[in-house]
Amino acid sequence: MWITKDIGEGAQEILGHPLRVMREHYWEQANRSAWILGEIGKEQPITVGIVINQGRVEQMRVLIYRESRGDEVHQPFFLDQFKGALLQNDHELDRHIDGVSGATLSVRALTKLARLALFLDRHRDDHGSP
Repeated sequence: MWITKDIGEGAQEILGHPLRVMREHYWEQANRSAWILGEIGKEQPITVGIVINQGRVEQMRVLIYRESRGDEVHQPFFLDQFKGALLQNDHELDRHIDGVSGATLSVRALTKLARLALFLDRHRDDHGSP
């Protein structure tokens, strides 16, 4: 997917900083898309895999967690909160995500990535040249 001006602006609104890539890779089959995305937690990048099915988070997994604390965010009890989540028109999730003590910034990073994957999924048909 080429990151057009509109997509870049929406991603920046979600992340709080520019996306910093010209295109984003994803995989699709029928109404499902899979994204490998990363964001800084407190100090280190967190790499996450997210599957979107018909505009909802179907599955989310932490693939690489590099922070020294807060790795509870990779546990199913935390990640299951995202299942079925939708992106509202204001680019927020349709639900509250409970935090993990000592992992506030990692929780924020994963929430941003879920929002970003849902946003990018909406724009799969807009993936031509910038």
